[in-house]
Amino acid sequence: MPRLIVSIDGVIVKEVQLTKDRSTLGRRPYNDIVIDNLAVSGEHAAIVMQGGETSIEDLGSTNGTYVNGHSIKRQKLEHDDVIEVGKYKVRFVEGAGEGISAPGALGTAVVPSVAMGLDSSATIPVDIEARGPRIRVLNGSAAGRIMELTKVVTTVGKPGVSVASITRRTQGFDLAMVEGEHVPSVNGVTLDGGPIRLKNRDQIDLGGVRLEFIEA
Repeated sequence: MPRLIVSIDGVIVKEVQLTKDRSTLGRRPYNDIVIDNLAVSGEHAAIVMQGGETSIEDLGSTNGTYVNGHSIKRQKLEHDDVIEVGKYKVRFVEGAGEGISAPGALGTAVVPSVAMGLDSSATIPVDIEARGPRIRVLNGSAAGRIMELTKVVTTVGKPGVSVASITRRTQGFDLAMVEGEHVPSVNGVTLDGGPIRLKNRDQIDLGGVRLEFIEA
């Protein structure tokens, strides 16, 4: 399934699977792909999948939409094309591969994002004795639930409030802010200064949603 990998200054902040015929990208929270940055228009661009092809269309954005460094109005996307909106780079990836966990993995169940305050691709292990890197919800109606960190990038939080990405690195996991009114924090230290390397039992606050990072 086609997907977009969003990054800024070389740091991956979000990964989005394209499941709709038309997905909008912009600063406003009602977009399918939200990039909360003043250089990005409220409704910046649209990704259209039709007839087996994927294309991008600029929606009259203030600063324009670029593909591989060239300003475009509408253009067909090829694998590994890089879309630029403001300071963000969005890589278009076709098919399965890096960053995508296997669908329908045994022992997992999809849980609605609203109830959890997690992204729509979050999977919650049925086995409460799950091992490996994971995060646990500490408060609210979803308290006690666990999400395994099986992807290269996992997005967590409440859109429009506080959203962060957890990126798997060679030496560990980095937490970075994606968008929202509230800056995420780790053990009370905010992400104003950039991504933070997570340590076992670190507590993450995402605008009132508290998570615990468990390394093993």
